[in-house]
Amino acid sequence: MDLIQDLSFIHLILNASILVQLVMGLLLLVSLMSWLYIFLKMFTVRRAVKQSAAFEDEFWAHADLNQLYQKAKTAGENAGSMERIFSAGLSEYAKLKKKSNVDNNAVMDGARRAMRATYQREMDHLESHLSFLATVGSVSPYVGLFGTVWGIMNAFRSLSNVGQATLAHVAPGIAEALVATAMGLFAAIPAVVAYNRYAHDVSRLASRFESFMEEFSNVLQRQQ
Repeated sequence: MDLIQDLSFIHLILNASILVQLVMGLLLLVSLMSWLYIFLKMFTVRRAVKQSAAFEDEFWAHADLNQLYQKAKTAGENAGSMERIFSAGLSEYAKLKKKSNVDNNAVMDGARRAMRATYQREMDHLESHLSFLATVGSVSPYVGLFGTVWGIMNAFRSLSNVGQATLAHVAPGIAEALVATAMGLFAAIPAVVAYNRYAHDVSRLASRFESFMEEFSNVLQRQQ
C-alpha cells in the first residue's frame, strides 16, 4: 500500500530532482500556452472562413461595388480578411483612376499591389502562433526525454549506496523520470494535430483569397 502511494503521480513529481521538476514545469507551461493558442486559432480560422464565405456570396450578388466598399469601411476592424483585400484594391483603383496621367495598365497594377499587400498582412495574422505549435510539437518530446534520461541517471546513481538493489529501490526513480516523457508527449501531440489542421485551413484560405483577387481584378478590368 505504501508502494502504491509512493508511486502516485503527484508524489513522483514532488519528489523528483530539481532539474526534472524544472523540465516538467517547462512542459506544463508550454502545454498550457499551446492549448491557449489552439483555441484562439480555432476561433480565428472559423471566423475567417465564415466571413469570407458571406462576403463572396454578397460580392457576386451585388453589382454595386461602391455599396460593398462603404459597408466594408463601416465594419472597420470587424471586417473580414477578404473584405479588407477588396477595400484595398478598390480604394487604390479609385485613387489612380482619378489621375489623368495614369494609364489603365498602371491603374490595374496599383490595385493588384494594394490587394497583395493587404493579403500578406491578413496571412501574417492568420498564420500567427502556428510556428509556436510546430516548435512545441517537434521539441517537447526531446525535452521530456532529457528529463527522463536525467532522472534515470539519478536513479541508478542512488543504487551505488544500496547494498542489494531491488525493484522497490529502482521503481520510484524510473517512474518519476518517465513522467517527464509522458508530459512531453502530452504537450506535443495536441500541438502537432492542431498545427496540421490549422495549417491546412490557412492554406485553403490563402488559395481562396488569391482566387478572389484574380476574379476581382477581372471585374475591375472590365470596368475600364
